[in-house]
Amino acid sequence: MVIAYIDRTSLSIAIAVPEFRSFFSLTDSQRGLMNSAFFWSYALLQVPAGWMVDRFGVKYPYAISFLFWSAISAATGYSVSLTQLFILRLLLGAGEATVAPASLRWIRMNIGESQRGLAMGIYMSGTKIGPAIGAPAAAWLIAQYGWQSMFLVTGMMGLIWFVPWMILVPGSETVQVAAEKPASSGDSFWGLFRSPAIWGILIGTFAYSCCLYYSLTWLPSYFKEQRRLPLQMMGIFTMFSFAGMAVSAIACGWFADALIRRGGDPLKVRRAFTMAGMVLASTELFGAYAPSDGWALFFAIFSLAGLGVATANYWALTQTVVPGGSIGRIGGLQNMASNLAGVAAPILTGWLIGKTGSYEAPMQAVAALLLIGAGSYALLVKRGPSR
Repeated sequence: MVIAYIDRTSLSIAIAVPEFRSFFSLTDSQRGLMNSAFFWSYALLQVPAGWMVDRFGVKYPYAISFLFWSAISAATGYSVSLTQLFILRLLLGAGEATVAPASLRWIRMNIGESQRGLAMGIYMSGTKIGPAIGAPAAAWLIAQYGWQSMFLVTGMMGLIWFVPWMILVPGSETVQVAAEKPASSGDSFWGLFRSPAIWGILIGTFAYSCCLYYSLTWLPSYFKEQRRLPLQMMGIFTMFSFAGMAVSAIACGWFADALIRRGGDPLKVRRAFTMAGMVLASTELFGAYAPSDGWALFFAIFSLAGLGVATANYWALTQTVVPGGSIGRIGGLQNMASNLAGVAAPILTGWLIGKTGSYEAPMQAVAALLLIGAGSYALLVKRGPSR
């Protein structure tokens, strides 16, 4: 997941660089479109990818996808037109579509409920460590060697992961958690949509992800354009923002597990963490009005650390209410909702910046969506389908 997020966020660093924008003659709306292109194919293929890992297991679908997306990421450095850049981002999204369903299935089948929050926190921290590492690294590579070389290096270096994956992961899937009761007709994939909990989870996931993908795709540009930071300082500010989120995701996943081991109801505990995280993340809006760069950085770190409070638990909550036999497909469906936000948030942000000339309006929209998401968990996610 670290490697996947380095590859998918490298464009957000390049797109903040004047040389890259002038090379492709990018307007603000076009920047939003390019930032969203990855998520079009990624979101569309989540459920098919979930079916694939439910059918064929995790190891080989993941390995094939990894080789494909690494090659596409590296090839982005050879783009010479907006059309080529857009197509390569679509292909990158297709290549990475297997990542979440495969990972969620492995955790669901191998990690028990009382440890699943920590497992999800560690896994999802990769979505924060990737940008935390990738942002300063990409900024440095662009400053030293240019944006073309940055894409080539970040795309190909990730291949060091392929060999240990092939050696260490068993070829056949072994379920290590206690056997579950057989699925009933009410536990069918389509039957799950009768549950308000599923709809609450999907609405909340979309809201959570609008904040996340606004930060992934536009936060570097916010630091560079609104706060006038130098390129490498922009990368450092972005690094600290996502590093705080990674730490809180792991810590709160562990803390929720501890409460559950002491007798707490898993649904209520994980729902409370999810709602609290979304409310805390909405404080990112204060950064838009901060009088200094220091306060702007504080609110960026604080709000993303708040989002980290929700990160492990909103994914683990899905695994609490969904039967194991459907987790690849439901995980894919939830990730599709997440990445529809990846389509919407960058485009809406670019349009709002073009209309208003500042980042205040996008931050207001993100804060409102987060509060709606917290409300959806409070009102709808009260009981899940029978497990």
